[in-house]
Amino acid sequence: MILGQGAVVRWTAPDGPWTEPDLHLFPQDGHRYEIVDGSLHVTPPPDGPHRSVVRAVVGTLRGAAPDGWWVCDRLGIDLGGCNLVPDVTVLRPMSSGAVWTDPADVALVIEVETGSTRRYDRLLKPTVYAEAGILHYWRIEPNPQTPTAHLYTLSPNGTYTLHHTIRAPETTTTPTPYPIHIAPSTWVQAG
Repeated sequence: MILGQGAVVRWTAPDGPWTEPDLHLFPQDGHRYEIVDGSLHVTPPPDGPHRSVVRAVVGTLRGAAPDGWWVCDRLGIDLGGCNLVPDVTVLRPMSSGAVWTDPADVALVIEVETGSTRRYDRLLKPTVYAEAGILHYWRIEPNPQTPTAHLYTLSPNGTYTLHHTIRAPETTTTPTPYPIHIAPSTWVQAG
């Protein structure tokens, strides 16, 4: 980083691939800094509606969580060469509590789509999560008229299989990772 009086902060890229320690150089400015196979990916800070959906999903999951389970927003996962930060992470009981958690501790990851993350949340992130062996992945489309939750489960071939799509006003209860009543219409404020 180069600083001068009145100068714009500039970051110096590493000589090789980006690694987890490099992420500590960035400011806590709301951007999401992640690494995929040594390449840096930066997502703009989420807007108010996105943060509201994440809070509502976290509230739903925490309300249903049995003792010992942890529900976190923006918790980093160390995926061996990749460091991703899902919108919501559910940790199994007896998890390590590390700053960058081990994927073996993760029962579920959830991404809430935005215009700037749609492709990343649909294509790249689920592939990395699946390769790490995370059993459950949810992708939420927070459309105010028809909020939708897509629930995926890791198949034996190591990819995610869609096992349920819930579109508001539909509701359902899923048994995994623990029994949770899902009502996407309660997560999104009508616009």
